[in-house]
Amino acid sequence: MNPLKLVLVFLCLTFSFHCLCQNSTTSIKVTVTDQNTGKPTPVRAKIIDSDGYVAGIPKEAISIMYGRDDKAERYGFQPDSTYYIDGHFNLDLRPGKYKITLSKGFEYLDQEHTIEVKESGGNTFRFEMKRWIKMSDLGWYSADDHIHIRRSPRENPLILKWVEAEGLNVGVLLQMGDFWTTYFSQYAFGEDGTYGENESLLSTGQEDPRTHQIGHTIALVADDFVRQQKDYYEYDKIFDKVHELNGITGYAHQGMSFNGSRGMTLDVLSGKVDFLELLQFCVNGGPLLTQNYYHFLDLGYKLTATAGSDFPWCGLGPSFGTNDPSWNARIGNVRFYTWIDGKFEYASWKKNLKEGHTFVSSGPMLVFSIDDHLPGDEIKLSAPKKVSIKAKALGNKDQIPLSKLEIIAHGKVLKEITPNGDVQSLENMELNFDLEVEKGTWIAARCYAGPNQVAHTTPIYITVNGGGFHNPETFDDYLSLNEKYLDELEAELEQPNDRVDMGAWWYRDPLQKRIAETRKIIETLREK
Repeated sequence: MNPLKLVLVFLCLTFSFHCLCQNSTTSIKVTVTDQNTGKPTPVRAKIIDSDGYVAGIPKEAISIMYGRDDKAERYGFQPDSTYYIDGHFNLDLRPGKYKITLSKGFEYLDQEHTIEVKESGGNTFRFEMKRWIKMSDLGWYSADDHIHIRRSPRENPLILKWVEAEGLNVGVLLQMGDFWTTYFSQYAFGEDGTYGENESLLSTGQEDPRTHQIGHTIALVADDFVRQQKDYYEYDKIFDKVHELNGITGYAHQGMSFNGSRGMTLDVLSGKVDFLELLQFCVNGGPLLTQNYYHFLDLGYKLTATAGSDFPWCGLGPSFGTNDPSWNARIGNVRFYTWIDGKFEYASWKKNLKEGHTFVSSGPMLVFSIDDHLPGDEIKLSAPKKVSIKAKALGNKDQIPLSKLEIIAHGKVLKEITPNGDVQSLENMELNFDLEVEKGTWIAARCYAGPNQVAHTTPIYITVNGGGFHNPETFDDYLSLNEKYLDELEAELEQPNDRVDMGAWWYRDPLQKRIAETRKIIETLREK
């Protein structure tokens, strides 16, 4: 053979062998354990190659079909291309260096490691998830009240692993509705709709009714789903039925979106609302928006603070060159904690949630009491008296560095502290002081940490000599604002709208009746 041809053949064989080597893969084995228990634990994971691309989705990824509006948008991975695994997975990769990220909610430290995959084996990697705090040891259990995933009993173990991988104790799956139909079907409600293992459980609720003109509502822990399509804009009827079924009612999205301020005016002033979803990333300026919360608290209405991710819609903000926050949607990116004295189970969680023993968080932890009373409690004083206020914020200097702790009374900062490098640190801040209470008030604690990291408690309500806890300084202005919301709604009722999602005018008569009733309530309140 011609020597030149021999050289060409050799070069071609060499190149082919090089390409084959470049394209060959080897299997890696990854195990993730909990440092405290030594046992494999569910986590959120992702492996990135040296070019910044996701290296692949392991077959062990816990896969559930899900998507916005109940569409099949995704299956084996999350919106940001992470995936959930139950402590173990294998993945075939080309030799080289990779970055692996691991997380498990707020109470664990996020991890990022560089691993080198070798051709000749030895590609077994083991990681421990380190917990900086365990709130359940202090009696506080976390929940996300706003998850949209269709569920049958078959999906229970899989969805529960997603919830556990985000370090949550409770995941509430909401069957969603609008005027036409329902989405994200749930097979059962109340006790029959729960599923749990260890210190984690799934519960069922509903986001229905929901309209663009008077807001989106949520019902939790009711014994059944409540839907009255013919009376769809008459939220009070649904709320009454939910209460008959041992549930609680509230407004989603801080009451800020979809004209929720109007609906809250009708329903809070008539005593129909139990909670407000105070923390969420759906609304610009979030996650903490207190406008409606402080408004109705100042009018003397008790509202428990809850929080929910609104998965798969709401994330921390846009990414991947899009303004769509669903790219960063994540279960548990905000959550609320409920205090439970004793065994954690559905009944005890439901009881304490109803009593308002909660705080909301997107990172820092917050413990608050007045004379040993918890958030949601009412302290009835027969005369002016000094009370003892205690608040503690807890964080982690690397992941959740505390920046401020505040005590709020009637919407104003009563006392605050910031880290000083001594007693008050990035990981622990405390406020302990006595306060002379001369008139009724509501008092809550609030704290801040890194970007988008905040916590806020449900208030403790204090009354004096049989009075209320409303705020006389803001009372008239807030009632006037309620009247403005009613005026807006009345104006819409006079304008027929061809949009099928703007159908309030079809319910003009019952809504005008409710508006008139609410105006009478406002008139009565002004006379007090």
